[in-house]
Amino acid sequence: SECRWDGQFLLNCSFTRISAIPEDISQTAVTADLSYNNIKTFVCSDRRNEQWMLKHLNLSNNLISELTLTTCTNLPILETLNLNGNAIHTLTLDMPTPAHGSKKYSAVDRLLPALRVLSVQRNNLNTVPRGLGLLQSLQTVHMSSNAIQQIDPKDFQNCSQLKDIDLRNNKITKIHPDAFRDLNKLQVVVDLRENALTIPLPQILVSLNFFQLEVYLSKNAW
Repeated sequence: SECRWDGQFLLNCSFTRISAIPEDISQTAVTADLSYNNIKTFVCSDRRNEQWMLKHLNLSNNLISELTLTTCTNLPILETLNLNGNAIHTLTLDMPTPAHGSKKYSAVDRLLPALRVLSVQRNNLNTVPRGLGLLQSLQTVHMSSNAIQQIDPKDFQNCSQLKDIDLRNNKITKIHPDAFRDLNKLQVVVDLRENALTIPLPQILVSLNFFQLEVYLSKNAW
């Protein structure tokens, strides 16, 4: 491919018009930039069962519409995942519930254990992806400029390390009063600008720590 490799840590495939992830990515790459291409699918699982040393993966501005992260057991130290500017309408983080009597699914306890930043801006999500709580190190989630319509009580359940939530420029009309209740480490920003909120302000913020948090609510429908 036309990808550029510095021979040690950095793989740069940006603007190379590739339509698939190169199969010969070095296992030692720390940063991989695959932005601005024609990639439609991304599958984490590795046929050779080898663990990648990637810490930063940029898949922004491609053509990805569906993405499943439950198989990403070969990215144990990935810290940032950039999925901005795709066409993602389905982002799967949790395992499906097995039918009665069928084989139980194994716990997804190795799902991107080091991931701190997940960015899915400018996509087609209409709900917050289920299973964010499985990303045990997640501190920042950016989901601005999607089509999210409401925030449910379980959307950020078990996101104990979450500090920064960006939900700007969605279509949010409803936020459950308990949606942010257990996020004790929220200390940077909850950005809800440019939505369609009409609900009373206290219902949104009743459980948040005002002493260490910035909340942005301008350009709503109040």
